[in-house]
Amino acid sequence: MTIILASASPRRYDLLTQVGCKFIVMPSSVIENNEQAMLPHELAVLQAKEKALDVFSKVQTHDVVIGADTIVVLDGQVYGKPVDKNDARSMLTSLAGKEHQVITGIAVVTANEIWKDFVVTNVRIGDIAAAEIEAYLTTGEPMDKAGAYAIQGMGALFVESINGCYANVVGLPLNKLSELLKKAGVKLL
Repeated sequence: MTIILASASPRRYDLLTQVGCKFIVMPSSVIENNEQAMLPHELAVLQAKEKALDVFSKVQTHDVVIGADTIVVLDGQVYGKPVDKNDARSMLTSLAGKEHQVITGIAVVTANEIWKDFVVTNVRIGDIAAAEIEAYLTTGEPMDKAGAYAIQGMGALFVESINGCYANVVGLPLNKLSELLKKAGVKLL
């Protein structure tokens, strides 16, 4: 049995490696669509499941595939990864001085079953000056992150508080993932 991470995210790779998980990376070819008419947590779980199933269809039936999708939600609006610098600027401006939710959907797929769940973490971003946003944009860091910031990078300078799972904000809630993997017969410890 091989554990496969259906994601090219370096943050997810780092988180799984940090807890000693032996796995391989096989990115999904599913294109994220944050415009679907459903509740945000349902969207994150659906996209995680689609990514995991996409990869599972290409591997051995005894393998275990992990799919994940992280979104940011502010006042009911879903923010995925910014499409360009203007989009990132708009996201950061909207998040400044407010609390938002980071939701990660997770799916663990085996030949016999699909386990799925989600985690919500509340994050408050402090006030951010326009010049700080511009300086942050020039680093390139916001461009492949849901909500256009990296809590594990320079984006941490904007985070005033967090209530919930830190690893969720990075992109993979390890505690919830461990629960789902145990159900699939995989123990990380």
